[in-house]
Order: sequence, then structure tokens, then C-alpha cells
Amino acid sequence: MTSRSGRHFLQIPGPTNVPDRVLSAIAIPTIDHRGPEFADLTLDLLERLKPVFQTSGPVVVYPSSGTGAWEAALVNTLSPGDRVLAFETGHFSTLWRGMAEKLGLVVDFVPGDWRHGVDPRIVEQRLAEDNRHAIAAVMVVHNETATGVTSRVPEIRLAIDDAGHPALLLVDTISSLASIDYRHEEWGVDVTVSCSQKGLMLPPGLGFNAVSEKALAAADRARLPRSYWDWSPILDANRKGFYPYTPATNLLYGLREALLMLEEEGLPAVFARHDRQAEATRRAVRGWGLEVLCADEREYSSSLTAVLLPEQYDADKVRQIILERFDMSLGTGLGRLAGRVFRIGHLGHFNDLTLVGTLGGVEMGLAAAGVPVRRGGVDAALAYLETLSDGAR
Repeated sequence: MTSRSGRHFLQIPGPTNVPDRVLSAIAIPTIDHRGPEFADLTLDLLERLKPVFQTSGPVVVYPSSGTGAWEAALVNTLSPGDRVLAFETGHFSTLWRGMAEKLGLVVDFVPGDWRHGVDPRIVEQRLAEDNRHAIAAVMVVHNETATGVTSRVPEIRLAIDDAGHPALLLVDTISSLASIDYRHEEWGVDVTVSCSQKGLMLPPGLGFNAVSEKALAAADRARLPRSYWDWSPILDANRKGFYPYTPATNLLYGLREALLMLEEEGLPAVFARHDRQAEATRRAVRGWGLEVLCADEREYSSSLTAVLLPEQYDADKVRQIILERFDMSLGTGLGRLAGRVFRIGHLGHFNDLTLVGTLGGVEMGLAAAGVPVRRGGVDAALAYLETLSDGAR
């Protein structure tokens, strides 16, 4: 077994690094999930979650992955045979489409090139053409984890309104919540889907649905089969601080600590930090003479950057060299991007110095893999960070 000194750099776009404070919180003894201490914990958590989603409405917490929260969003609001409008923005939008079809929904899937987000003009066009309002919901991935492209949800909401269409708006924020500015209530989102292991700085294991009043009304009419995912018994039990099944108690301890950390930094500062480090990363990529996969600067992700390599070079080989030589994990290319891109995660518990170390490892790895890059990507990132540090001057 190989022994390594120093820490492993986990720079995939989730699961992300878990802060020591959160790890310590998770490690405390488990309490009775039917007792008063647990009820106090739950009631406190559910209130602290609302500002993260920027909602005054309920947030349902599941012991699940983000995939489970996807399913919950669909089965609570829709019925067999309902039509939904979805957009091919990357690997995960394609998976969500597949789930919807397996559940018996009819998906109008708008093809895409994986370099752009959802086009609000197409949203308005498709809904305006739907005179009978047969489309029951619009499904959008806010930040596509496979591509580093962020769709413009406020413009999508405006497009739905301009079309005068009553469709629900379902949004996946799995790799954007607590990393990129997102406003469930202000932007008129009906169900926001998220999970624990990215911007919330936790291990995998918690899924979330933030729910509007319109979505709650839709749940009364929805006829897709649901039991475990049913909002109603969870919301009923939550009113007294409990769950209708055994919750992930120790992960909830960690969630409380993560929420306290976000409160201490302040969400505007959290978003500004992610924006700054993402821009520094893009400057490094350009400094190397490489291409950021996202083709529209309005849709740049602040959670991750997907780096496109020249066709004759294998991105997975670059990742392998970086892992073996420098003990750093980068995100692989998924689906049609396999072998074409690697992804640098810069979200969650992360600071400027960690970013510089990450970019240094990438620059060394590209050179070791024989990819013809210019030196100076790290220098470009440093020049930017030096003028926009936490103690800006």
C-alpha cells in the first residue's frame, strides 16, 4: 500500500470536502428520534434551511441522494401521462428525463449541445404553442454538474409568465444551492430539488424539496404512486419536529453545523467567494491556452469549471496522472463528454489558497501528460485573486 504525505485534494464537483466542524458534529452520540431533544433540533433546522433556499415555505428533508429528491419532486406533483417540458443541458438533465419517462410521464425533450443552458426564448415558444395547457411542468437543471453551465432561472420564470402558462417550474439545484445565488420564492419556483454533499458541505445522504403553495395544491391532485416520497405525512410530522420514519439523525447534526457556518459567513459573502474563485479558475484555463466548455459567459458556473481538451488528448489520462502524481481527484467527463473534459470543483468548504494548490496541480499534470499548454495559468489566477481577496483593497 502506497503511503502519501499531506492531504488528498478532492476537487470533484461533489461530494465536496467536509469541514472539521461538520465531521465533529456528525460524530456526537445519536439521540432518540422520538424525544423532545430531537424535536427541538428538527424545528430549528427547518427554519434555518429556509434562508438557504430563500423561501418562507416548507422544505422537506429526506434520507436520500439528490436522485431521490428528483423523484419526490415528480411524484408529488404529477399524474401518469402528464406532459413535461425538459431541456438537454447535460448528463444530469438527461438522467432526470429518463426518470420522468420511467414514472409514466411524457417528456417533450428539447435537444442541446451541452455547452449552453436552457434558452428562455424556447421555453416561451413551446408554452405559447401549448394552447390547451397540456404541459404540466417545466423541468430545469439550474447548474449542470457535468458541464459547468448555469441556466438563467429568472429569465425562464419570466418566459413562462409571458406565455401565460400555468405549468409548474421544477428546478434542480443539486450543485448550486449554497454556492450560487438562488431564490426559490422570488423566482417563482414551485419545487426546488437539492442534496447535502455539495454546497451544504455534508457527506451524501440528505435530499431536499423546497415547495411552493402551488406545488402543495398540485400534490392534492397528483396521481403518480408515492409512499416514501409523499410530502404530506412528512410535513404533518414536521409540525411537531418529527418524521414518519427513522431520519438520518447524525447527518442532521452535521446539517445544523453547516447551516451555522453559512450564517456566520453570510450568504452574499458565500456567493461572492464562489464567484471570485470560479473567475480565477477560468482565467487559469485561458492562461493555459485551453477552452472552458461553457460557451456563454452569462451561464458560467461558480461551482465548477469543465475544461475542454484538444481532440487528440484524453482528459481521463490527464486525470489519472494528476491523481497518481499529485494525489488530487478531478471530475471525469460524463456521457458524451467522456474523455473530452475534466472538471475542477471549486465549491463548498474552499478558500483561495486551496484553489491555488488545485490549479498548480492541474498545471503540472497537463505538462506531465504532454498536453501542449502555456505556462502561466496559475499566475493569471494569482493576479486576479491578489486584487480581489477576502480583504479587498
